[in-house]
Amino acid sequence: MATPSFQTPEEIQTDLGQRLRQLRLGQRLTQAGLASRAGVSPRALRGLESGEGSSLITVIRVLKALGALTSLDALAPQPTISPMALLAGNRARKRGTRH
Repeated sequence: MATPSFQTPEEIQTDLGQRLRQLRLGQRLTQAGLASRAGVSPRALRGLESGEGSSLITVIRVLKALGALTSLDALAPQPTISPMALLAGNRARKRGTRH
């Protein structure tokens, strides 16, 4: 598998589907069983695993059903500095004194 930064979005989507399939198989789940556990249709799961695309809610439900939600921390880590604090700091202006 290539480094994600060198892959197209479509290749990343296919890679994600393959990884989710491997997680499912590692837990000895059928597509129907995982789809039921995740609360998604078997067709949605097949589409996700085959890299055809899926909604974000389907990805989240499948990750949750596989016990892999901690993977989201790697995907989108919590910021250490609040973006709002950064914005507030950039907006503070220093005024000169009036004469």
